[in-house]
Amino acid sequence: MLYLKNGTYINPVTFEFSKVNIAVENGHEGKIYFTDTIPENAQIIDCNGMFITKSFVVGHHHAYSGLATGMPPPAKAPQNFSQILQYVWWNLDKKLDADEIKASAYVTAIAAALNGSTFIIDHHASPFSIKNSLNIIAKAFNEVGVSHLLCYEISDRDGKDIAQKGIDETDDYLKNNQGLVGLHASFTVGNETLKKAADLMNKHNSGIHIHVAEDIVDQDLCIKEHQTKVVQRLNYFGFLSSSKTILAHALHIDENERNILNNSNAYIVQNPDSNLNNGVGFFTRKGLNNNNLMLGTDGMHSDMFKSAQTAFFAGNLFDSPQLNDVYSQLRNNHKYIEKNNFKGDGNNNLIIFNYKNNTAFNQNNFIGHFFYALNSSNVEHVISNGEIIVRNKKITKVNHSEIIEFAKIQAKKLWNKL
Repeated sequence: MLYLKNGTYINPVTFEFSKVNIAVENGHEGKIYFTDTIPENAQIIDCNGMFITKSFVVGHHHAYSGLATGMPPPAKAPQNFSQILQYVWWNLDKKLDADEIKASAYVTAIAAALNGSTFIIDHHASPFSIKNSLNIIAKAFNEVGVSHLLCYEISDRDGKDIAQKGIDETDDYLKNNQGLVGLHASFTVGNETLKKAADLMNKHNSGIHIHVAEDIVDQDLCIKEHQTKVVQRLNYFGFLSSSKTILAHALHIDENERNILNNSNAYIVQNPDSNLNNGVGFFTRKGLNNNNLMLGTDGMHSDMFKSAQTAFFAGNLFDSPQLNDVYSQLRNNHKYIEKNNFKGDGNNNLIIFNYKNNTAFNQNNFIGHFFYALNSSNVEHVISNGEIIVRNKKITKVNHSEIIEFAKIQAKKLWNKL
């Protein structure tokens, strides 16, 4: 049992502040308790002057991009989203080998932990190194102490044989692990592969995790090749019936598609920094049920403070969300996990902030501080499933310095192949 002494607990839903000691149980089923007594020789973190609240979940990530920071630009500059995929990300994912996947997973998990996230919903791609790739990622995440919900990005873009390998990898992984059936996007997946993915989803009582209308090309090709819109196509194959299904982006959808989504069980995850970076448009919540909206990073970074703040500030240019709307999206990531009985995001997943506030900080203005002042630099300690994975801003369960050196070697090797 871990004890957090003399901290101020902030309820992540009501924002109520309580000056307390907290007993934290270990494990996926662990709980937290407010207590007046702390046993002698107990494991203690002194939280005097600090604030404690629920940690974060990254609602959509790409750990395979973990070695991309600073990589050389493509030989030809992309002029649109399709070319960004072809010249940058599909070029990178084709080159990944097992060690590069491992390094990417390590650095992603470490970054997430240092930024206050203890759970990652990841969407992986390595078309020429598929077999066992999900287990490699899971092992690295587990070693750092970050819980996860993984999938492999099945796609026909590299041929039917590779698509089948993605299906086989997914099937093997889901036999022994919680996870999802990953698909790249409608415009790179034919009907035969979609049907196989639907069968796999039903076999494992899972959902799909797919990019939806991130760029208008997804809609244009769907209409051209299938005479329907993307959301309608996914609905036809039964993907939207599962509350485990995650649709990333959903930028270029019309009113009818929004109505379909509102009457479905699927969740939509916004990725504001990535959308701005790629110039594909910006998410609008108009006509959508806020209870089914989540937040992610799309591999741009691992900082959910940043995602929430970008969603609000940039959102003011498009549909003027309220602070509470965006904060709810951030916390809907937890509701998604809880609703679908996934493990690893219990109440014993916590962040301890070292935040020297210059103005009143209380239940009534917490959300203002969250968007206008708090950031990842305030994360002092992080607890995942009752275990300390960040203490005094340092990773505890793995040798961070060794991983940095390993990642540098793998990044150089990867970049030389690009």
